[in-house]
Amino acid sequence: MAVEVASAVVEAVIAHAREADPLECCGLLFATGERVTACQPTANVHPTPQTRFEIDPQVLIDAHRAMRAGGPRVIGYYHSHPDGLPEPSATDRALAAPDGMLWAIVAQGEVRLWRAGPDGFSPLSYIAV
Repeated sequence: MAVEVASAVVEAVIAHAREADPLECCGLLFATGERVTACQPTANVHPTPQTRFEIDPQVLIDAHRAMRAGGPRVIGYYHSHPDGLPEPSATDRALAAPDGMLWAIVAQGEVRLWRAGPDGFSPLSYIAV
């Protein structure tokens, strides 16, 4: 079954990647039910943002606190690969928690979705709505 993603989210993620190029961009994905309805660009605080990303930990903590207080549900993350493909890199695979979260990876103007699980990343199809 394909994940529904608001087309505005897809457009915003692609735009963020273009703006950040040649650095990796990153951000959070939010959902209503199982539909990805919003995203939040965040600072990439990794010391080498040309090839790695790290979401600002305080932004992540704040998003989870807001979710517990009834705010939007954090369903995953996004980041870009400025010189790569829209698929998990070896670093992504090594560092991802097997927590079932969605990962949107953008490269070459294309967004692909993945789910991080106990057996690594699984590709997901999505429909922009």
